[in-house]
Amino acid sequence: MASAVRTAVAAGGTRADLRRDAWGHGVDEVAGAAAAGSLQVLVDDDEIAQRLRMAGVDAVTSGSPDVDPFLFYGLPGAGTPPVMRLVGTVMSTKPLRAGDAVSYGYTHRAQEPTTVALVTGGYAQGIVRSLGNRALAEIDGVLRPIIGRVAMDVCVIDLQGAGAAEGAEVTYFGGQGPARDALAEWARITGLTVGELVGVAGMSSGREWRA
Repeated sequence: MASAVRTAVAAGGTRADLRRDAWGHGVDEVAGAAAAGSLQVLVDDDEIAQRLRMAGVDAVTSGSPDVDPFLFYGLPGAGTPPVMRLVGTVMSTKPLRAGDAVSYGYTHRAQEPTTVALVTGGYAQGIVRSLGNRALAEIDGVLRPIIGRVAMDVCVIDLQGAGAAEGAEVTYFGGQGPARDALAEWARITGLTVGELVGVAGMSSGREWRA
């Protein structure tokens, strides 16, 4: 976050948009990073603004933001590191024979023998249902297809002949690997904006800040 803030400040920004819970990134956490860069922040209401002012943050509820949010949050194409990474874990793996189907409605059938992973993360965590059979997720540094319908809290990933350890981390978007800019593809697939996608994911999933 700090490097993204520095880039945004160097680009001439003075007021960052922290409305909608800082685009799902967490208003209190992001406000601290913005204040470290001497940025003013625009928030949703007076209660939030007052709380942040007590913490030494210059917070306002009116005016227009002039910080590029793509730079500030490290969104696809910005050239700054992604601030948010959406992850899940491998719960289990299962072999499929040719013709075997997965998930509700059997919208995907294996064309050949393969192994699939049941992974935490579903539409309740911001993995939009329309991503099933169309998007990819990163396991062990490789992008693999999300297959079948995305369920409420889980989805299925085709390992395409590879293996995956139980508990292995799955990156849906963000990070430094091949899923870094996956949000751009998600926006194309779903018709939602990148801002909408990170907002939904950030406010629906558990958050953990890492240095």
